[in-house]
Amino acid sequence: MAAPRVVAVLRRTESTVLATFMRWCARWTDAGKALKNIVTNTPRRSSATACAKLALMKGTPNPSPSGNFAPSTHVPLAPLTTLRLGGAAAFFCEAAREQDVITAVAWAKAKGVPLFVLGGGSNVVIADAGFDGLVMHMALRGLVPTITMEGPDVHLTVAAGEPWDQFVARATALGWAGVECLAGIPGQVGSTPIQNVGAYGQDVSETVNHIRVLDRTSLSVQRLEAADLRFEYRNSVLRNHPDRFVVLDVTFKLRAGGAPCVRYAELQKALAAVAKPTLADVHAKVLELRRRKSMVLDPDDPNTRSAGSFFTNPIVDAKVAAHVLQSLVQPAAEMPQWPQSNGRIKLSAAWLIEKAGFFRGHRHGPVGISSAHALALVHDGSGRTADLLDLARNIRQGVLQQFGVNLQPEPMLIGDAWDQGPPA
Repeated sequence: MAAPRVVAVLRRTESTVLATFMRWCARWTDAGKALKNIVTNTPRRSSATACAKLALMKGTPNPSPSGNFAPSTHVPLAPLTTLRLGGAAAFFCEAAREQDVITAVAWAKAKGVPLFVLGGGSNVVIADAGFDGLVMHMALRGLVPTITMEGPDVHLTVAAGEPWDQFVARATALGWAGVECLAGIPGQVGSTPIQNVGAYGQDVSETVNHIRVLDRTSLSVQRLEAADLRFEYRNSVLRNHPDRFVVLDVTFKLRAGGAPCVRYAELQKALAAVAKPTLADVHAKVLELRRRKSMVLDPDDPNTRSAGSFFTNPIVDAKVAAHVLQSLVQPAAEMPQWPQSNGRIKLSAAWLIEKAGFFRGHRHGPVGISSAHALALVHDGSGRTADLLDLARNIRQGVLQQFGVNLQPEPMLIGDAWDQGPPA
């Protein structure tokens, strides 16, 4: 078998990490196979050399003519989303190879039609009218391990179409710290840097080293460093410019044997009985907390027919936070708030929603608020996107009138505008 040979060749270059990870990978991308051949067929080759060769082999592909590209037409999109809402795509394709991505983007550009990249469908709200352009379903799969010479730091390159939760589970099981608090989040790896996914005190921006993207303007593959992405709370340059790049893979820097992240108050309380929590402890407890809130996909739980948290936690000036407290009919000394480094304060959107009179289980026809969490808007299967957005705007308006805080949606709205004129 290949794994023992890998161990022999890379004995002095963290070979155990590579060999272990190889056993976990059920599929190999072409680049992964290339790395396997390099390290097994080149005696006493350093991991740095192997990785350099791999980088060369993963260079920019040449765009190919799109004349033979034949996308499907009028494909329903609702079944591809966790909300089960939205109309059809005028054109649709699946991209299982990087060349598929390039060909699809080139075709849309040549035809002059808009392009939307659909991942796991867990963070999008698609209009009832659908999408009058090409929807490319991301299906790039594979985990390509690389070895770093920086002590315990482990660099991992993960294809954009890999399921995020599976990646988190593998990394945690191998003792690699950095994403353990992000367990249970649906969607794909490539989507996580777009909105800087985060939960329970951990953001993906803390471990993203760099990403590879296809520039939709030049049809060239580029490498963007973490600093280039300009990460902010639930935001990045990728989200601010959705028509510019397609994420191909993400390289993370994790810490082998690192301590878990336990800085979120709710998580600290849940682990209070554990003297020294391990990565596995944190991973398991996060999944438990998310399940209680119906934030882990479960076909038997109607609350999970949602897009997760529909609103981001607002970050406001200190005097706005003080005004929120003064606006309450009854005093609330324990209003959830998190001071930020710039002097502003993050408030809990869920707390604001409930204090404005919108409670868990609230119904608005075929849509409503989850009975497990005030931030999740759910769909019973018989409604329209218009129903969902009507409820969301009613909630936004109620919070604005009560507290002067304007909530913003977390999922991407495709084919619908959130702000239809300034809020009253």
